[in-house]
Amino acid sequence: MPLLNKVRTAASGGHGGDTATHSLSRLRLALTLFFALDGFLFAGWVVRIPAVKQQTGASAGDLGLALLGVSAGAVITMTLTGRLCRRYGSHAVTVATAVLLSLSVALPALTRSPLALGLVLLVFGAAYGGINVAMNSAAVDLVTALRRPVMPSFHAAFSLGGMIGAGLGGLLAGGLSPTAHLLGLTGVGLVLTALAGPVLLRHPSPAPPPESLTAAAAPDGAPRGGARRTVLVFGVIALCTAYGEGALADWGALHLEQDLGAHPGVAAAGYSVFALTMTVGRLSGTALLERLGQTRTLVAGGTTAAAGMLLGALAPTVWATLLGFAVTGLGLANIFPVAVARAGAVAGPGGVATASTLGYGGMLLGPPSIGFLADWFSLPTALTTVAVLAAGAAAMGYWARNAGTNPAS
Repeated sequence: MPLLNKVRTAASGGHGGDTATHSLSRLRLALTLFFALDGFLFAGWVVRIPAVKQQTGASAGDLGLALLGVSAGAVITMTLTGRLCRRYGSHAVTVATAVLLSLSVALPALTRSPLALGLVLLVFGAAYGGINVAMNSAAVDLVTALRRPVMPSFHAAFSLGGMIGAGLGGLLAGGLSPTAHLLGLTGVGLVLTALAGPVLLRHPSPAPPPESLTAAAAPDGAPRGGARRTVLVFGVIALCTAYGEGALADWGALHLEQDLGAHPGVAAAGYSVFALTMTVGRLSGTALLERLGQTRTLVAGGTTAAAGMLLGALAPTVWATLLGFAVTGLGLANIFPVAVARAGAVAGPGGVATASTLGYGGMLLGPPSIGFLADWFSLPTALTTVAVLAAGAAAMGYWARNAGTNPAS
């Protein structure tokens, strides 16, 4: 706990405050780069999926099965990464998984069959799941040390990295082979890891007060009964948010084009509008949390997202639907970061792992659920489930208003 003690000295203006403040600022910058890198690499792979599909000769069904490798690898690894963070530290695990993610992003372009693609995507998914748990665990520790609710800024960096990765990938897709593009992403990832990694490795994570760990966790680091229930609540809140992200990513453009007759270019802008407002919401998330607090932010965000998605799903015009998508992005922006932060405050890396796994599960659950409901009813009706879950997240956030509080909240 030496670093945490220095932070307290810095906060009170005592000797050593400048050193502690500088150290935490460097940690925050390095961790922000890892969040941005994660989004950048994942988006860079996603935009090359059509080219890799053609290269491997995969049918739509074969590709769907291969892509399950990402999900399976991520979910399996997320359940294990919390233990690795407790044993080796979240900083070391973040750096290690960043190296693995950077290397594995090039592997899909080297495959020539759907089976090989599925196998390498297991590795890629494992790295993706691992870095998400590790860097969120590190971010929770840093939020505690800084005594400011800066968690949304890290997730804003992820969103910005994703937007840059997707935009750059779209520009390069016409003139650069998937192999050259993804190998280039590997180079970028390794260079950024070499630049930011030493900062994390030189500075251990700020340790939480030992009495809080004793109360919240069993000897093996797993959450105790009461803490486990609280972590599950915040994990379900994260799931509700990620469900909406996955649903809009896969079905938003189709709703605009199929149900409202939008031009394909306008329809494609639907998710872009949603992603842009989510990024803006996360960039302003720290100021919002400082003004409203975590519970009000959860409740206001869930309520706003519910209203926005009802408009987006049921509006009779394209522009009203786009407005609804934009409002939904603003509403959902800070729910996932706050939920993960609260889960980490309650149970450390194990809490982050549980909440992240549930959240990722929501992103996987959203698209197929919307598809089944659209077959049974209609796509607009199916999309209203995003509003229902957003409202549920608001209700759960209010119900759990006194859980997982700490000085950084």
